[in-house]
Amino acid sequence: MRILLILFIYISFNSTHTLAEKADWNIAKETHAKVKDIDVYYSKTCGCCKKWMSHLKTQGFTVKPKPVPYMQDFKKKHGIAGEYSSCHTAFIGGYIIEGHVPADDIKRLLKDKPDIKGLSVPAMPVGTPGMEQGDRKDPFYVITLPHKGEPEIFHSYEKY
Repeated sequence: MRILLILFIYISFNSTHTLAEKADWNIAKETHAKVKDIDVYYSKTCGCCKKWMSHLKTQGFTVKPKPVPYMQDFKKKHGIAGEYSSCHTAFIGGYIIEGHVPADDIKRLLKDKPDIKGLSVPAMPVGTPGMEQGDRKDPFYVITLPHKGEPEIFHSYEKY
């Protein structure tokens, strides 16, 4: 019986540990390009924006928080269409980062330097960096914000 209990504890710990590793946004998979300073525009009352900024700091970015009183006006001024918008907007290396884009995708963007305006995770999907809610992880896409034409999928997170 004692061996079964030890085996159960071992399996439970390792299973939980493995799941946590897969979902841990703070484990870097990409290395940094030279640019690390990121300006983040957000509403002071938004807690998930602060959590996303914490995620970026953990990944080695230098976050410069910039509270904005009217985010929708700010997004409109910068050409971010409603269907691509989320709660916060950031700028890094000449790119727009809209919403809860994982840090590794930002690093890849800065390394690959595609000819786009930036990246977006529209809305606020549960499970994205800053939007963690226990074990719930909704599928989501990081999409491109093109200069013209339709956005494309930059990274798909269907099972993570």
